[in-house]
Amino acid sequence: SRPILDMSYSRHFLDFQGSSIPSSMKKLVVTKLSQNFREAVTLQQDSPVPLPGDGDLLVRNRFVGINASDINYSAGRYDASVKPPFDIGFEGVGEVVALGLSASADYTVGQAVAYVKAGSFAEYTVVPARQAVPLPSVKPEFLTLMVSGATAYLSLKELGDLSEGKKVLVTAAAGGTGQFAVQLAKKAKCHVIGTCSSDEKGGFLKSIGCDRTINYKTENVESVLRKDYPEGVDVVYESVGGNMFDLALNALAIKGRLIVIGFIAGYQNPTGLQPIKAELLPAKLLRKSASIRGFFLNHYLSDYKMALQHLLKMYERGDLVCEVDFGDMSPEGKFTGLESVFRAVDYMYMGKNIGKIVVELPHSVSSKL
Repeated sequence: SRPILDMSYSRHFLDFQGSSIPSSMKKLVVTKLSQNFREAVTLQQDSPVPLPGDGDLLVRNRFVGINASDINYSAGRYDASVKPPFDIGFEGVGEVVALGLSASADYTVGQAVAYVKAGSFAEYTVVPARQAVPLPSVKPEFLTLMVSGATAYLSLKELGDLSEGKKVLVTAAAGGTGQFAVQLAKKAKCHVIGTCSSDEKGGFLKSIGCDRTINYKTENVESVLRKDYPEGVDVVYESVGGNMFDLALNALAIKGRLIVIGFIAGYQNPTGLQPIKAELLPAKLLRKSASIRGFFLNHYLSDYKMALQHLLKMYERGDLVCEVDFGDMSPEGKFTGLESVFRAVDYMYMGKNIGKIVVELPHSVSSKL
């Protein structure tokens, strides 16, 4: 029975009718295009808190997700027409603290929501109500599903053609999206192989059902695949690029499918791509009747809500592990506050994370909510 804060007619309000929402906030802004995140992004201390329009929610962010593609966004690789300054961060979880009149038909102040929208690296973000996802509570685990989980679910469902007994190779398997590719392939009764960079990650992968882990720091991936899987693998869920892409391509079975969801090895390069041995690509594909498919979540938004609802139900039933990495094991400790987003991005590119990297934004303002 909390009152609705109708902001649709009150653009001049800054005190938000006494609801303890400040008039200014911190947020991260891309001020220069660069694949070096620290060079590209500036922490602004006193940006005005945005006002929600008629169909909008104002969300106080409590947890924000780190994605490998944050670097692509700060480098201007997604839309060459966008010029700095612009907001950054793709996903958040928090509470509704104000909303427009139309938005109040479906949402109330205090409600927990998640969203995928540029501009989440901020204390407050305006989110169109139709893009928000209502949640039972504010939990970081829900954030793991928004981009990472949905990418794994939709790419494997649309492009993977998984069935019992198929061999599935997941690269960067202990990462934010790899963890879901492993689990979803296991649910489809596939044999799952996962590459990772440490024995600790290998232990995590075994705990979520991975049949064979390959620590590429201590094992030769190519030799293991050739020896243990002489007939090849049926599906590859590939996010690394460079040499790993070449190894995965060579390991495909007859009629094998390689799904490219990213190429993190190239994101920090000025050119953006590590070379692959593509000259032989037509011959390799033809010889095996194999295929390569790219997957970009934005092209599958018509199925997004269905995918998310399915994943949320799986998590709530206990059928899905949503591993969150807050950086507790990083040298400077847990990722807390927007200033720690820079450390969190570095941590991801050093390959340290197990699961999805999440930054907590503690709320210090006294609130009536």
